[in-house]
Amino acid sequence: MNEQMNNGMHRYIDIGVNLTASSFRNDLDDVVKRALNAGVTEMIVTGTDIDHSHRAIELCAHYPATLFATAGVHPHHADDYTGDTSRQLEEFCQQDCVLAVGECGLDFNRNFSTQQNQRYAFEAQLALSSEIGKPVFLHQRDAHDEFVAMLKNARPQLVNAVAHCFTGTAAEVNDYLGLDMYIGVTGWICDERRGGDLQQAVKQIPLDRIMLETDAPYLLPRDLKEIPVKSRRNEPCYLPHIAEAVSRYMGVDLEELQRATMVNTKRFFNI
Repeated sequence: MNEQMNNGMHRYIDIGVNLTASSFRNDLDDVVKRALNAGVTEMIVTGTDIDHSHRAIELCAHYPATLFATAGVHPHHADDYTGDTSRQLEEFCQQDCVLAVGECGLDFNRNFSTQQNQRYAFEAQLALSSEIGKPVFLHQRDAHDEFVAMLKNARPQLVNAVAHCFTGTAAEVNDYLGLDMYIGVTGWICDERRGGDLQQAVKQIPLDRIMLETDAPYLLPRDLKEIPVKSRRNEPCYLPHIAEAVSRYMGVDLEELQRATMVNTKRFFNI
C-alpha cells in the first residue's frame, strides 16, 4: 500500500461504512485489503444500535489505525432506547477508536420507531455528544424541519456535527451550513434516477465542509464500470469513484477535493 501511495495514489477516508453488516461476514479481510489498495486508508464503521456499536469496536481491535467507529442508535431502533442505553453508549465512547456519537437523528419516512421515541433518542444522543465532547454523526430522512429545529437548540453545546449520507437539496445544504455543520456525500450522487437534487446541491457545499463516504454495503454507485465483487454490494474501495463524481458535479479538481476531504475528516474526527 505504501508503495502505491508513493506512486501518487490519492488517499481517502470513508466516514461511513457498515462493516458489521452480514454481507461482509465471510470476506471482511479482503474488503479491507481492497480498500487499502484503492487508497482508502482509514474507514469509520457506523454504530447503529448497541449491538452493532459493540461489534464495530471489536472490528477496530482487529484493524488498528485502519478502522475507527461511531457509537449510537439509529432512529429505526429508537423504540429500544432507554436511560441505560445512554450509559452503554457513554462507555463505548470512552474507547479511543470511537470518534463520534451516532448514527442518530430522525427518520419519518418509514417510522420503524415512533416519532416520539425518535425525538427522545435523538435528544439523548445530542446531550451525550455535548457531555463527552465528541462530534455527532447524523441521519435525517423526511424530517428536515424538525431535525433542524432540534439541532438549532443543541448546536451551541455540540463540538461538531455532520449530516451523514446527505441526499437532499441545495436549500437543505444551506440550512446545515447555517448550523456550522459538515456534509457527507455518498454514491447517491452517481444515480441518474434519484441523484439530481444532490448533483445540484454539492455545488453549494464549500470545500472546507465536505466529507466522503460509501455507506457500504448500501448505495452501490449505479454508474460503476467494474463488476462488483458481490452483486449489488457496495464496498469502501469504490470511494475514489464517488470522489470523481463529486469533483465533477462540484466543478473542482479531483486532487483539490481529495486534499480538502482529508483535512476536513481528520479535523472533524480528530484522527
